[in-house]
Amino acid sequence: MKDLKTVYAVLFGVLLACHCYGQNSLTIPPQISGTSFQLNVQSGTSVFYTGTTTPTYGVNGVLLAPTLILNKGDSISLAVHNGLSIPTTMHWHGLHVAPQNDGGPHQIIAPNASWNPSFVVRNQAGTYWYHPHGAGQTDPQVSKGLAGMIIIHDSAEASLNLPSTYGVDDIPLIVQSKAFDVLQQIAISTEMDTAIFVNGTLTPEFSAPAQVVRFRLLNGSSMRSYNFGFSNGQTFYQIATDGGLKDTAVALTRLMLSPGERSEILVNFQGMSGQTIDLMSFASEMPQGIFGSLIVGMQDDTIDGYNQNFLNGADFNILKVTVANATVNPVTTIPASLVPFNPYQEDSINMTRYFVFDTLRSLPLDRPNRADGPFGINNRSFSMDSINEVVNLNATEEWVLVNKTLVAHPFHIHDVQFNVVEKGGVSPTATETGWKDVVLVMPQDSVKFITRFETFANSTVPYMYHCHLLHHEDDGMMGSFLVTQATVGIRDEEMNQIRLFPNPAQNVLEVTSSSPIYGFTITDMAGRIVASETGFQRKTMQLDISSLQDGLYIVSMTDEKEKASHFRFSKAQ
Repeated sequence: MKDLKTVYAVLFGVLLACHCYGQNSLTIPPQISGTSFQLNVQSGTSVFYTGTTTPTYGVNGVLLAPTLILNKGDSISLAVHNGLSIPTTMHWHGLHVAPQNDGGPHQIIAPNASWNPSFVVRNQAGTYWYHPHGAGQTDPQVSKGLAGMIIIHDSAEASLNLPSTYGVDDIPLIVQSKAFDVLQQIAISTEMDTAIFVNGTLTPEFSAPAQVVRFRLLNGSSMRSYNFGFSNGQTFYQIATDGGLKDTAVALTRLMLSPGERSEILVNFQGMSGQTIDLMSFASEMPQGIFGSLIVGMQDDTIDGYNQNFLNGADFNILKVTVANATVNPVTTIPASLVPFNPYQEDSINMTRYFVFDTLRSLPLDRPNRADGPFGINNRSFSMDSINEVVNLNATEEWVLVNKTLVAHPFHIHDVQFNVVEKGGVSPTATETGWKDVVLVMPQDSVKFITRFETFANSTVPYMYHCHLLHHEDDGMMGSFLVTQATVGIRDEEMNQIRLFPNPAQNVLEVTSSSPIYGFTITDMAGRIVASETGFQRKTMQLDISSLQDGLYIVSMTDEKEKASHFRFSKAQ
């Protein structure tokens, strides 16, 4: 049956590729501003293909959602009414709000019920977004249309000469790939997302003025990454990352964004009136292992049907841009500098935490598929009844992400922005410096970032961290964390009372703990297990590391409930 489904999906993909639908004028989502917002989640139908109506979801409409225009420092209130026949949620992706206002899976909105969060806008000027975040229901609801952009303005941005007329020279671009079945209905598919939409428009075309134009790029896809660039090889300038404006503009011809990531770019169309160019994804240039590249996985560890998707590893158009006349008083220059950037410093770190992406067994005898999952974090799948981490208010922490799978995972953390300080053992590229809330972790690789947990504490309502490949999130690749005023919870106390010494170590690593340890695993920074032992109960141990090569390792200690605490140590001669 699964093979037959794949055949139908491939045949429909070929029909999409061969059938000429022509260009459609790019839809610009309506904008709403102020301090009070009424958001009605509703169902409806849309016509994507002639003669066929497709059931969709929308906010204040039948597809997608209005753009919320916010100002830093404003106190806002939102009334989110669920007009669907199923429960939903609404998460403010990237916003720094209290956990009870965050809109994660713990803030369920029942059918015909409303949720009324309110908060002060604390983020700096930038591009954020909102979408459902229910346990196991994010992908179906986002794919059917529940997603919208949030634009925040502040005084620092206002002092810059940037394009700022919404829909004219300041353009929201919500890029999504969708899968359709043979009846041309939206299908929840991990491999046959053969239709590319921008702002809910298939084969879109936009008339840009012959001046500097600002594109706000949001990868709102469930799985697919995009390697953005222009068909004429034109240089553009990145001015913002997930969490807002950068300190300087970065000149680029390619910019890769994974699901959940945002970026703002400036494109200079001066002197190009009458010309037509395409915004494209150059997926043929993406590294192996990223969903959308030519190859994901190896041998038996592959995604079923992935190689049949003609978009994977191919270069394809996203948006046709036709350049028209300039507007009155156009922006014609690229600013030399933007806003100051003051990253967190490594000497301020209070704690280091480790998060290992691994493949889980769905049944005791199942063979895990390292490219297709199911996946977990620290060998666990998400549970609504569990708290995975407890952090202290005002703590500055280093989080180390280790990917032991064969597919790249975009990791997202709620509440805070972070600074990427290391990817694959080296400093991040210029495109990933600045404030981030999503970072792509490549297969068999690692990422290190620093963040600070400020303003909000709640001893019962958690925030989330998870993979932003929505199929993975819905399958349980997610965890929860509390931010508390003081150290609470057994797990946090145990982590603080485990000691490793010496560090670096040469031949023997001494371990002491105030509570019994029932097992340990040592992995290298590529995620390979180099030593492990279970079935004991000790408070002190001597780990023989004499056979290990010099370098960094993670040792994971498990307690009687199989909860793991993770520590980094260095092996050196």
